[in-house]
Amino acid sequence: MTDPIALPQTPSFRLDGRRALITGAGRGLGLAMSAALAEYGADVVLAARSGDQVETVAQAIRARGQQAEAFVLDVTDTARVDEEIAARGPFQILVNNAGMNRPALLVDVTEEDYDTVTDTNVRSAVFVARAVVKGLIDAGLPGSIINISSQMGHVGGPKRPVYCATKHAIEGLTKAMAWELGEHGIRVNTICPTFVETPMTAKMLEDASFREMVTEKIALGRIGQIDDVMGAVVYLASDASSLVTGSSLMVDGGWTAA
Repeated sequence: MTDPIALPQTPSFRLDGRRALITGAGRGLGLAMSAALAEYGADVVLAARSGDQVETVAQAIRARGQQAEAFVLDVTDTARVDEEIAARGPFQILVNNAGMNRPALLVDVTEEDYDTVTDTNVRSAVFVARAVVKGLIDAGLPGSIINISSQMGHVGGPKRPVYCATKHAIEGLTKAMAWELGEHGIRVNTICPTFVETPMTAKMLEDASFREMVTEKIALGRIGQIDDVMGAVVYLASDASSLVTGSSLMVDGGWTAA
């Protein structure tokens, strides 16, 4: 009888001892990802402009016996971003989730629409990441930055010229950051969901014809739910994805496979 071979050990999905910052954490995808990271052991710090919402989420996480704190942050206020992240960090996990959309045909897009959506979706992601990265490099720590993109960062869609532009920008930002930060042991990836039922998409998905169009474009034949992103964020935050950087994790039900 031969000696048994030594089997490789699966890298851990656990996040114990790591601090995670999640922006836009008061509802929808941000809420779900915060809960997932806390469940796997991370000490989560939840940020959003809505103080009551993020505190409610933090309380629910603490009620499960996990670590969570919440604070109010306007991610477009760069000076405040720098101050708060420096004071609360360093963060070995960042989920750059704050985002918005104002669906409109190109001919109807206003400068205010463009500035507001771009500032929230792109500018804030750059400067939140900058503040987190400074803290990691100063502390000599590795990290995982997860930028929440969209399937619309890989395709186009009607009434989404500005939104698509911002999410394509996030994909480019992520690739550039991955190359720049790899030497510091900091990985940078995106999660790209399809349409997910959240407060942000509720009004759009109430339109039966729009919902039908969306469902027909998803190979799995269903609209996304917030728990669909939970495994993805744990994977990218953990050592299970230790060789993954500069990548886009598609959680789109097959939309972009067509």
